[in-house]
Amino acid sequence: MAGELPQFTRLRGWLRPLWHGIDRGLRQALPGRCGFCLAPAVQERPWCQACFEALPWNLPACPSCAEPQPSGSLAGRRCGHCLTRPPAFIRARVPLRYEDEVVRLVQRFKFHASPRAGNVLLELLELGLPPEALTWPEALIPVPLHPRRARERGFDQADWLARRLAARHGLRLAYAVRRQHTRSQRGLDRAERYRNLRDGFEVRGSLPPRVALLDDVMTTGATLDALAQACLAAGASEVEAWAVARTPLLIE
Repeated sequence: MAGELPQFTRLRGWLRPLWHGIDRGLRQALPGRCGFCLAPAVQERPWCQACFEALPWNLPACPSCAEPQPSGSLAGRRCGHCLTRPPAFIRARVPLRYEDEVVRLVQRFKFHASPRAGNVLLELLELGLPPEALTWPEALIPVPLHPRRARERGFDQADWLARRLAARHGLRLAYAVRRQHTRSQRGLDRAERYRNLRDGFEVRGSLPPRVALLDDVMTTGATLDALAQACLAAGASEVEAWAVARTPLLIE
């Protein structure tokens, strides 16, 4: 899959941001074209078959936290982190790894508010969830941004995904709030991420027994774990964690 056309791979200086801007516009403006390479898309899908098959699918992965596992690992075997410290959610469903074209797609969605990129991510998530998963939750909760960060960014990507997923599948939406403006998780190791988010969320009101949480990218699982704890405190019996992509071991 090509992020740029070959003749533009060596652009430097002012030409490079100009091409990137044109490239983003083309990707968002051409219906019927692949959201990755601009080739003709598969009917009713925003990708071509070649790009779809080349995506970094999250297999094998830990069934508990969806952490990507080395090639050849036994399917269905929990990772060492989950054996020593099980998360508050009962399982994680994350179909893709945060690599290659998925990184670029998420960044266009998250930092440039690209609706085309968002729709591609939403459809990939739907395809990656087994049919029974989409009928399991009695409430769907997007991972909330702190209001200050939402104002700074001007876009809440998890809420955008959750609203559309709920509308498509008749799911009830519920909401949580961040108790404080924690520092960014970026650059923190696993232990620091868990400490940074301890008691970081609150769910106002009571929740039904089965709840699914939704985010765009899952890194160590610390954010979703903290939110799952808040859901259990609000009456949920079982919580699942859903995300589009999971960071590989080497990125953490």
